[in-house]
Amino acid sequence: MRYTRISTYEMTNGTFDELTGVVEKGILPTFANLPGFLNFGIADIGDHKVVSISIWEAAEKSALVAASWVKENISDRVRLVTGYVGNLALFHGAPVAA
Repeated sequence: MRYTRISTYEMTNGTFDELTGVVEKGILPTFANLPGFLNFGIADIGDHKVVSISIWEAAEKSALVAASWVKENISDRVRLVTGYVGNLALFHGAPVAA
């Protein structure tokens, strides 16, 4: 089973492009060193809101590591709105014809 960690943040300072640079050089390498890490990205969903999505084979530490990194590195830029870790069903390609 795969897991996903989804968090929404309100941007309180700076731009999305600035945030992506900080995140790519900071938390991405941190996640990449954790067992079970598969993928990570952030999306600008408008109105100063950002969604962070990571995919894991095992997600036990992901939320704690993310919360700690955000607090130490970008708490002056974002405020956590929601956070969730749960099972993931991931589908690829075109839908199957009935």
